[in-house]
Amino acid sequence: MTTMTDLDELALALPLTEKTVSEDGRPSYSVNGKLFCLHRSRRPDAVDPETGERLADVLMFRVEDLGVKELMLADDRGLFFTTPHFDGYPAVLLRIPDLQRIDREELRDVLVEAWLTRAPKRVARAWLVENEPDGEG
Repeated sequence: MTTMTDLDELALALPLTEKTVSEDGRPSYSVNGKLFCLHRSRRPDAVDPETGERLADVLMFRVEDLGVKELMLADDRGLFFTTPHFDGYPAVLLRIPDLQRIDREELRDVLVEAWLTRAPKRVARAWLVENEPDGEG
């Protein structure tokens, strides 16, 4: 069961990651000036199916490509979703309350994969060599 505190700790543990916080307190994480995870503002494309209200609790994570996106969207737990705004874009969405439905290791994996899509290749390769269990990256 993870929280926004876990997300913050895990994201900031990745090399060159910078965190910015919007005026209303929403964090975003970037590497080398490129966003890989953010807490979205209320958008007309993400609404609560029961109330019709715009969702204020949506995280966006970059993914490697549209194939990975489709795999994550197909997860039986229904954690990850997308909206028409993200059609054709390699990213998935996750509601903040659903963080509690995944463990810290899974959140780490999602963040690492998002970070790898944006990190400089040299930095990503070095990180993978140091952090992959088999050392092969």
